[in-house]
Amino acid sequence: MTTKSVFTGTGVALITPFLEDKSVDEVGLRTLVLNMLNGGVDFLVPLGTTGESVTLSEAESDQVIRIVLETNASKRPVLMGCGGNDTFKVLKMQEKYEKAYKPDGFLSVTPYYNKPSQEGLYRHYKTLANGTDLPIVLYNVPGRTGVNMLPDTVIRLAQECSNIVAIKEASGNIEQGAEILRRKPESFVVLSGDDTLVLPQLSIGYEGCISVAANGYPKEFSDLVRFGMNQNMEEGRKLYLKLLPWMQLLFKEGNPVGIKASLSILGVCGPYVRLPLVEATEVLKKEIYGFSL
Repeated sequence: MTTKSVFTGTGVALITPFLEDKSVDEVGLRTLVLNMLNGGVDFLVPLGTTGESVTLSEAESDQVIRIVLETNASKRPVLMGCGGNDTFKVLKMQEKYEKAYKPDGFLSVTPYYNKPSQEGLYRHYKTLANGTDLPIVLYNVPGRTGVNMLPDTVIRLAQECSNIVAIKEASGNIEQGAEILRRKPESFVVLSGDDTLVLPQLSIGYEGCISVAANGYPKEFSDLVRFGMNQNMEEGRKLYLKLLPWMQLLFKEGNPVGIKASLSILGVCGPYVRLPLVEATEVLKKEIYGFSL
């Protein structure tokens, strides 16, 4: 299996279900993963932003990845979230996870809060790439991190580091994504990180999405991505416009607040999040409840 074939199509940024006491809900997580497998997603992404990874202890992170790997049973590639704003701490995390769990790759967010320069971003990822033989997917989400990784930096990394294989581009800037597409090496993959923009992005050559919405409707979202990747825009447009109002609700009060409310309504797990996030308001829950495909 080529590296490129692993991380295309629909990846799902898995939530971490919690019980009312805010402990990890093992039953809910297993149910969620099975729903993803049955819904036809292409790969799983635990321990990312949507998984509230920054609020998990090391032991809880181990618990989550163990449950995901056991339930998945090698049916889909697993792209493990492994990022942070201290390069050498992330390097140690990579080493630990690679040895203990052997994921198929790492999703690594740009360092947040300390706002490195483009040269700092380049050196950060170059260091991480040199520290593992596993594929690394870059994750650019300036709305959360406070720093935007520019196309020049992405292309430099893609050209110089053979195991930097893709980017989750979540800047919301289609022009920036198009610039990466125009200049990237052939094997380098550009993935959408913006559910509400996914069809327009697929139409210009993105090769998939790492999705929040797929937690709720894995089959429908996977169908949407396949329509887009196959340039079947007539069917894709119908499904996209049907899902769009719901996807907009998911982010109305922050992520994963909306998707957890939706999953609670769908009976997958509870709506519970950890502070500083708070549960969806009753107004939002009613709006989500009113959505139907």
